[in-house]
Amino acid sequence: MKKLGFGCMRLPMKEGNEGMEREVDYEQFNQMIDRFLEEGFNYFDTAHGYVEGKSELALRECLVKRYPREAYILTDKLTTHFFKKEEEIRPLFELQLENAGVEYFDYYLMHAMNRDFYQKYVKCHAFEIVRQLKEEGKIKHIGLSFHDKAEVLEEILREQPDVEVVQIQFNYADYDDPGIESYKCYQICEKYNKPVIVMEPVKGGVLVNLPEEAKKLLSDYNREASYASYAIRYCASFEKVFMVLSGMSTAEQMEDNIGYMKEFKPFTKEEYNIVDHIREMLKGQDNIACTACKYCIDECPKSIPIPDLFACNNAKKQFKDWNSEWYYGVYTNGKGKAADCIKCGKCETVCPQHLTIRDYLEEVSGIFDRK
Repeated sequence: MKKLGFGCMRLPMKEGNEGMEREVDYEQFNQMIDRFLEEGFNYFDTAHGYVEGKSELALRECLVKRYPREAYILTDKLTTHFFKKEEEIRPLFELQLENAGVEYFDYYLMHAMNRDFYQKYVKCHAFEIVRQLKEEGKIKHIGLSFHDKAEVLEEILREQPDVEVVQIQFNYADYDDPGIESYKCYQICEKYNKPVIVMEPVKGGVLVNLPEEAKKLLSDYNREASYASYAIRYCASFEKVFMVLSGMSTAEQMEDNIGYMKEFKPFTKEEYNIVDHIREMLKGQDNIACTACKYCIDECPKSIPIPDLFACNNAKKQFKDWNSEWYYGVYTNGKGKAADCIKCGKCETVCPQHLTIRDYLEEVSGIFDRK
């Protein structure tokens, strides 16, 4: 199994008419899947809510209907937002199988696990139900998609020995971040001998859109290598990592990833030194560390497009972006502005990055909501 996985949270999209919902570009997705499989990669990752519920359906049409089941590995997730009680879990799972058009999932992950969600999963007997589904042959491997501190992960793995794999946020910027604890979580996986799936290896694009000084360091070392290649190869170089997910939404991104992951070469000592230096450089920036997972949007009663507004803020700060105010107007057209935040805090309870979203929205409002 090659170490590059196709993350289907971000897919190629058609440009929709004004006021119309955007749709997945099936033609381009077909081409990307063909190319991915052609080069020997076969791992696909989705979830019920990805791409506003369109991800599973797109995989059914573009992958499942066009290739034999043994040609690919498909991962899906049990997401807490889509069930409130135990009786709703199995029907949700069956709906996911139907949406994806398969009879089983290779990996099924308890999604976005943190301390609070874990209590809900336990209360609803989710682990027992998933074990039953595995016994029925509808799941091959049980896992976690995890967003919390290392001590919480250890507690879960200690209490749930049937968990076979763990998906964590891991990248060179978050390596020693006290809010995310990437490496500490990796060490817990090592301790319990759990293979690791990496999500957010480029930190929502942050490790591609680097400061100029950081770009120069990487380019001086190898002008042929993309900035994304350093981020993804870094993760793949850790021994316990068996899969690194990349959310590829264009053919160009795919070709770049395939180019350096087809014949994967682990990081050199010099490359480790370079990214360690860049990590310290990034710590000095005053950006909002949002990865645009969009979990917060589902919880916001005022329909504020929080990740988009944070992106405008970061562009304004980091790149002195001249048109960020225009984009702010685009993103808030018909939706909530930063100033509309009622400080209910629901967004912060689901944020994988543990961001103080309410404070940041107040900051963003001060920049963009001037009258």
